Amino acid sequence: MNQLKVSTRLLLLIGTMSLLLVVIGAIGLWGINDANQSLKTVNADRVVPLGQLATFTLVEAPAQVTRENGMRRVVVEANVRGRDLGGFVDDVRAAVSPLAAELPSGYRLEYGGQFENQQRAMRQLSIVVPIALLLIMILLHLALGSFRHAFLVLLNLPFALVGGVVAVVAFGMPLSVSAAVAFIVLLGVAVQNGVVLVAFFRQLRESGAGVEETVTRGCDLRFRPLLMTALTSFIGHVPMLFATGSGADIQKPLAVVVMGGLITSTLLTLVVLPVLYGWVEERRGVR
Repeated sequence: MNQLKVSTRLLLLIGTMSLLLVVIGAIGLWGINDANQSLKTVNADRVVPLGQLATFTLVEAPAQVTRENGMRRVVVEANVRGRDLGGFVDDVRAAVSPLAAELPSGYRLEYGGQFENQQRAMRQLSIVVPIALLLIMILLHLALGSFRHAFLVLLNLPFALVGGVVAVVAFGMPLSVSAAVAFIVLLGVAVQNGVVLVAFFRQLRESGAGVEETVTRGCDLRFRPLLMTALTSFIGHVPMLFATGSGADIQKPLAVVVMGGLITSTLLTLVVLPVLYGWVEERRGVR
């Protein structure tokens, strides 16, 4: 008896599914009106129009229902070209703000995709950058043996950042995640230039040279090493600047920031840093 009940239910299910498939196929082929009038089924030797058994209507509905955290989600996608992602999202927020204010309870708008990844990366960088600067300060103190000289090297960082910012503005590029990472790379290059110059100043001072002689000889003898170091890094980023293939949107902002920062960092390191070094040493009363 149990087998008979199961078999009967299975047959009813198969029959219902077959009828449903026939109805759907006929609706797609003939339309709603023809389906109501022409499709018929046999029940107890009677021919009955399907329009008397059910009402067939066409309604707009999502092809797929997706959920997130147990709630329905509808995704609207867009590709952004020719402008920065943050500015585009700000314009979208301004445009949909009246709609967002009228949403019923339980509905909300969220911005995801690359914008969400960018915001997450920026939050992480806001933590990583101060830690990196602190570690750089500690290493400079260990290398130079003086917090005074370490601060002098760190003063070279704004010189590099100015060139990176000017380069980004000149090329009309947005401040993307790759550009933010490039600024971190630029900090390392700028510190390297400052260490080369200040460490040599320290060697000259320990050999008995005066402040003026130290600054003059140090800039004269370290001009070529500093120039060659910066030029090597500059030339190494040129292929990334003209990249056009896959990944060019990541390589180009990085190259622009680093190359622009190298120009200002190298020039100002040879001009401003020696002046600051001489001023600090003279303020300490060391002649």
